[in-house]
Amino acid sequence: MAITVRTVARPARTFATELYLVEICRGLALTFRHLFVNLFRHAMRAVGVKGFLPGAVTIQYPEDPAVLGKRARTRHRLLKREDGFPRCTACLLCETICPAKCIRITAENAPDVTVEKRAKTFQIDLGMCVFCGYCVEACPVDAIHMDANEVEIASYTRKDMIWDMPELLGDKPKVPSKPVWP
Repeated sequence: MAITVRTVARPARTFATELYLVEICRGLALTFRHLFVNLFRHAMRAVGVKGFLPGAVTIQYPEDPAVLGKRARTRHRLLKREDGFPRCTACLLCETICPAKCIRITAENAPDVTVEKRAKTFQIDLGMCVFCGYCVEACPVDAIHMDANEVEIASYTRKDMIWDMPELLGDKPKVPSKPVWP
């Protein structure tokens, strides 16, 4: 099989493109076009003229909650078995596959003979997490989900970004510490 290599000539740069003045004007024209089109659409809808598309709207975040899709990957949560213990069998697959290395699990032997081992500690550092969802896909017992629909996970300290097993199970609410201002 022969490989054909084709050279691509770059377009010649003129004096106008060297100054970037034309490109700046084109960018400003695009920005102002969006401004005036949205302004016109909002004005027509405010007057009551029908048949116009709605203009772009900025979400007023604190007053209006964020609208999430059904498949949004938000804060992690651990699931429980019927007896109330976590489903996690401490197989360490989620810790191994995590690209950010933000999951820490310590295993212990389970008192139940049907379960080989369980997680003694389970921590996720949400400050380091990239919310990729690999931990959910890797879990063989479906113990971890990312569908808590909670996107407000900001805190004042890095220590508050580390979630332990009680917070991930939902047994204990995560209470952020008070801000320390100089």
